[in-house]
Amino acid sequence: MKQYIIKRILSAIPLLLVISFLCFVFINLIPSDPAEVALRIRQVPVITEEAILEVRQELGLDNPYFIRYFNWLLDCLKGDFGISYVNPKRTVAGELLRCLPATLQLAGASFIIVIVLSIPVGVLCAVYKDSLFDKITRSIVFITTAMPSYWIGLLLMWIVSLKLDLLPTNGNGTWKHLILPAFTVSLSYISTYIRLIRNNMLENMKQDYVLYANVRGLPQKMIFLKHILKNSMHTCIVAIGMSIPQLISGTIVVENVFAWPGLGTLCISSIFNRDYPVIQAYVLLIGALFVFFNLIFDILQTVSDPRMRKEA
Repeated sequence: MKQYIIKRILSAIPLLLVISFLCFVFINLIPSDPAEVALRIRQVPVITEEAILEVRQELGLDNPYFIRYFNWLLDCLKGDFGISYVNPKRTVAGELLRCLPATLQLAGASFIIVIVLSIPVGVLCAVYKDSLFDKITRSIVFITTAMPSYWIGLLLMWIVSLKLDLLPTNGNGTWKHLILPAFTVSLSYISTYIRLIRNNMLENMKQDYVLYANVRGLPQKMIFLKHILKNSMHTCIVAIGMSIPQLISGTIVVENVFAWPGLGTLCISSIFNRDYPVIQAYVLLIGALFVFFNLIFDILQTVSDPRMRKEA
């Protein structure tokens, strides 16, 4: 088991290197000259070739391509992601840390909503298969899965905030500001996990161990909770764990709809301002989060499932 964990950790290192390299390459494929963009953002009245060369030297853009990548990678390992073009007095790491708490608050609230709603509803849909409740729930799941998050956010804002005047439309500061954006982010994930949990439980109900448990005369409640539900949740651990980085990255649109001051709002404003260091650091952060949570929950699933532990 220890060898498997060490092997999984070591396999994540080259994946992180590939992500960092692709992130660096794609940002540098943008046709605009970063030095010229930095000068325009700083509102330099006259941009000359001498000024561009000076800024290129300041930003280290005059070095060869791979040297720039390795220098950037080493700085990232030290926690130094560069300087923001928009405000040279602020570091990229400082900007990310400034906006990260708001995004974590939104993603955390969304994750709680996903867990609280998807698990019991998915279980009830499996228990009462093909009932009226199951059919209505599956119809709602089908509709909400097809609805984009920005449209859901605008619809909730129009109904709940403008028509009913129950919750604020934008900003943050109180728990009331958190409800609409958190529910908007979580709605598509709720639909996904309701369907996943329902299908897993129905599949486990057909297994032989359920038949043998019934033959032994075990109580239906024990069969359901200790066998069917437990085995069904094993296959959902990785999927639910991977929803954490998806929730963090998925807030980018919702944050802009509700004017939530998080990483998503920072990323969109950086895209419009062509603040390349911030965009680069954001993409690298999201990629690293996906690798990290996939590693953690893959190990947890292997430890909790005897079959996978035996294979490992």
